[in-house]
Amino acid sequence: MDPIRILVVDDSVVTRRVLSDTLAEDRTLEVVGVASDGRIALAKIPLLKPDLITLDLEMPVMNGLETLEQLRRSYPQLPVIIFCALTDRGAARALDALALGASDYATKPSNPTPAAAIEHIRSELIPKIKALCPVASQEVTPLPRPRSASKVRDRRKWRIDVVAIGTSTGGPSALGKVLPRIPNNFPVPIVVVQHMPPTFTRQLAERLSSCSAIRVEEGYADAPLSPGQAWIAPGDFHMKVSRKGANWRLNLDQGPKVNSCRPAVDVLFRSVAVAYGANVLGVVMTGMGTDGVLGAQEIRDAGGDVIIQDHASAVVWGMPGAVHSLGLADGTYPLDQLAAEITRRVRQSRGPSVPVEVGSRSSLEPSAK
Repeated sequence: MDPIRILVVDDSVVTRRVLSDTLAEDRTLEVVGVASDGRIALAKIPLLKPDLITLDLEMPVMNGLETLEQLRRSYPQLPVIIFCALTDRGAARALDALALGASDYATKPSNPTPAAAIEHIRSELIPKIKALCPVASQEVTPLPRPRSASKVRDRRKWRIDVVAIGTSTGGPSALGKVLPRIPNNFPVPIVVVQHMPPTFTRQLAERLSSCSAIRVEEGYADAPLSPGQAWIAPGDFHMKVSRKGANWRLNLDQGPKVNSCRPAVDVLFRSVAVAYGANVLGVVMTGMGTDGVLGAQEIRDAGGDVIIQDHASAVVWGMPGAVHSLGLADGTYPLDQLAAEITRRVRQSRGPSVPVEVGSRSSLEPSAK
C-alpha cells in the first residue's frame, strides 16, 4: 500500500523541519513537499497531489484561513489538518478554520525541548492523519469486548430526561449542525463531551451558544442541569453528572485519562447511566477511536437508548462505527437529521406532543478577521 502523501505548510523553517523529519519516521507517511505560505502551497497541490495537508494559520503573503477558502473551492474533499498554537487566538482561528471546512486541528508543541516536540507530534498529529487517510497496513484498534448482552428494556414507563453527546474528530462542525437546530423549548438538558484542549472548549461553547436557540456553556463544578441548556465538558477535565436530591449537577475531575482522553465520553456516559437510569438518550457522533463504546453499553444496560451518526456524514466513523459494530446502536442517522431525531425521541418519550419552535439553523460562522 502506498504511503499517505503529506504537504506541510508553515512559515517557520524549524517547524517545517521538525514536522517533516518526525512524519518521515513513520513508513506509512511520506512528506512530498513543504511550503512557507498559502500561495506556494496552492501552486504545489496540483503538482504533488498530496493526500493530506497540514496547515499553519499565521503566515505571511497568504494566511491559513485565506488559503483554506481558496483550497476548498478546487479541492472540497482534500483532508486538511490545522496546526495551531494552544492559545486564545490559536483556538479562535482553529474554530474559524473548522467552519471553513478544515477536517481537524492539532495543537503545536508547548514544550520547547526537541524530544517533547517530537513526541507531541507523534501522539497528537500522526493519529489524526491516519484517521483521515486510512491505509491498509495500518493497525486496527481492537474493539472493547462487551461486558454482557444489553438488557431488554421496558418502554411503558420510560422517558428521556437527559441527552448525552460524545464526539471527537469533526465534532465542532458537527455540533454546529446539531445544537443550533434544537428548539428553544427543549424539555431536557444536554451534556456533551468533545475531545478538545482547554480554551478550545470555552470558545466552542460561546460560538455554539451565539447561533443556537438554547443556551450552550462550558461545564463548571456543581453546575445545575436545566432543561433547554447544553453543557460542554471543559478541556482537560472529565465531566460527570450526579444526582443530589431532586436535582442533577455536574462534577469535574482530572482523574486519569480514559481511552487516552480527558474529557472522555465513556466517563460522561457511565455517569448519566448511574444518575438517570433508563431515562437517557446517548448520541455518538463523528470521531476517531472507540471512546464511548463502553459508556454506550452502560446506557443501554440501564435501559436507555443510544443513536449514532451514519458513516456517510461522519468525518471519521471510528466512534460511531465501533458502537454500530457491537450492536449497541438503536438508530443510525445522517448528520442533518440528528437534531430532528433527538427532538422527536425526547418529545415522544415525554407524552403528548408539544409544538416545536425550531432553533437557528446557522452553523458556526468564522469570527471577524
